[in-house]
Amino acid sequence: MTSSDDQTPETPRMPSSDLWTADTARDYDVESAEMFAPDVLGPAVDRLARLAGDGPALEFAIGTGRVAIPLADRGVAVSGIELSPSMAAALRSKDPAERIPVTVGDMATTRVPGEYSLVYVVWNSIGNLRTQDEQVECFRNAARHLAPGGRFVVELWVPDIRRFPPGQTAVPFVVGDQHTGFDTFDMVTQQGTSHHYRRAADGRISYGFSNFRYIWPAECDLMARLAGLRLEQRHADWTGTPFTSDSGSHVSVWKK
Repeated sequence: MTSSDDQTPETPRMPSSDLWTADTARDYDVESAEMFAPDVLGPAVDRLARLAGDGPALEFAIGTGRVAIPLADRGVAVSGIELSPSMAAALRSKDPAERIPVTVGDMATTRVPGEYSLVYVVWNSIGNLRTQDEQVECFRNAARHLAPGGRFVVELWVPDIRRFPPGQTAVPFVVGDQHTGFDTFDMVTQQGTSHHYRRAADGRISYGFSNFRYIWPAECDLMARLAGLRLEQRHADWTGTPFTSDSGSHVSVWKK
């Protein structure tokens, strides 16, 4: 037998998520301006504030604080976990009062102190975890942070693979003068890549991409059950539109 002193230390697990850079963080709010529009952001903040109630909330993949800052403005005590130090720094620059503590780490495994009435991850960010094992651990990590009766909320798109004719591997999600984007998919592994082409004011074209693993709603429910959570609500959007087979997204709430 080998003594514990002779064993090679285990290599720290690296998350599969893309690590967003300082350039990405600098441009994020401008390039995502449509997600800051009141008719988009307002219903999300309204719903999350109601679900948090009088308790604290924890955001996974908090980014630059698009949701967390207005939620804190409502009086909710918000904390966050963010993989990218650059994105976390961008949030801190917008929160000079330091109301929102942010821990740099992986949302699948990183623990922060306290119990929360609400844990949430928005705008498809759970897909940044590119393995099923990590996504399962994300649900378990949410459950670990929740107080009894607390809720885990996920905003996630439904892959629109019905639009694919035989042999096609890409589908556009936006086509405009300044921004054209399309997704490519591997139907076997559920891996995908979002490709973004943006036109600057001087006519130059830039290209960027991000990788993800898509998850079906039923797969999310199974991950939740493995974490000891049960589905409480599912709607097509933050305003409570009924979820149907034609819905392109879902806002799902699981309760501990």
